[in-house]
Amino acid sequence: MKRNIIAIAIVLTIFGCQSENKKYASADVVESNELNKEISDSTLTEKIIKTADMRFRVKDVQKTKEQLSKTIKAEGGTVAEFSIESTIQETDKVKQSTDSLKEITSYRTQGYLIAKVPSDKLDEFTNTIAKMAVFVDHQSMKMDDQSIAYLSNKLKAQNRIDAIEKINKVASKKSANVESSLYIKDDYVDKRIDNIRIDSRVKFSTITLNFYQDNTVKTMVVGNDNLYDYRPPFINRLWLGIVNGWTIFKEIIIAVSNLWMLILIGVVVFFVIRHFIRKDKLARDLATKNLIENNQV
Repeated sequence: MKRNIIAIAIVLTIFGCQSENKKYASADVVESNELNKEISDSTLTEKIIKTADMRFRVKDVQKTKEQLSKTIKAEGGTVAEFSIESTIQETDKVKQSTDSLKEITSYRTQGYLIAKVPSDKLDEFTNTIAKMAVFVDHQSMKMDDQSIAYLSNKLKAQNRIDAIEKINKVASKKSANVESSLYIKDDYVDKRIDNIRIDSRVKFSTITLNFYQDNTVKTMVVGNDNLYDYRPPFINRLWLGIVNGWTIFKEIIIAVSNLWMLILIGVVVFFVIRHFIRKDKLARDLATKNLIENNQV
C-alpha cells in the first residue's frame, strides 16, 4: 500500500514539473513574440536628428541678425543663443585742432547664432539664409539616426515596468526590495527622459550660424588727450616766464629780509676779521722795517 502511494506521488511530481516547464516555455514564447512585435512596430518610425552649420558673409551683421530672428520666428523656431562682437583691426588719431582729434578706426564685426527650427523646414530655412548672404563660405548638414537607441530605451523602460510589478507582488517590506524598486524606477525615468530628448531633437533641428561683414572704417571727432598741445604760444610763455622771474626775484628779496639778523652778524664778523688781519699786517711791516734799519747800522 505504501509502495503504491509513493509511486503515485512520483508520477504526479514528474507530470507537475513537465507542466510547469511547459508553462514557463509558453510564457517565454509569448514574451518573445511580443518583443518581436514591438520591434517590428517601433522600427516603422525613424528618429533622425538633423544638425546644420553655416558660415557666410553679409553686408551688415546687425541687420542680418534682426532678419534671422524674424525668419526663425516665422518658421516656428527659436533662437537659443546669439552674440555680436567687433574686433578693432587698426586705429589712428589725426590732429584736427588744438583741442580735438579725428579718430579713424578699422574694425571687423562678426555674429554668432544658434537656432532651433522645425526639422521639416530646415532645408527651406538654409535656402533663405543663403539668399541673405553675399556669399557662403561653408555649409553642412548632418543626419544622425537614433532609431535603435530610441527603441532600446523604450524596451528597457518596459522591462523596468514589468520588474517593478513583480517586485510589488512580493509581500515583503525588506529594505533590499525597496532599494531595488527605487533603482529600477530611477533608471526607468532616465530612459524616458532620454527618449523625450530624442523626440525634441528630432522635431527641432539645431543650426549654428557664423556670419561676418567686411572691415568697416569709422571716423569721429574726439577730445585731444595730449596735454602739451594745450600750452600757450611761445611769445605768451616767454612773457609769462619774465613775469614769473620777477616774482621769484621779489620773493628772494623778501626771504633775505627775513634773515637780517644773520646778515648783521655776518657784517660784524667780517669787520672784526678785517681788523685783526690789518693789525697783524702792520705788526709784520713794523718788524720788517726794524730789521732793515738794524742791518743798515
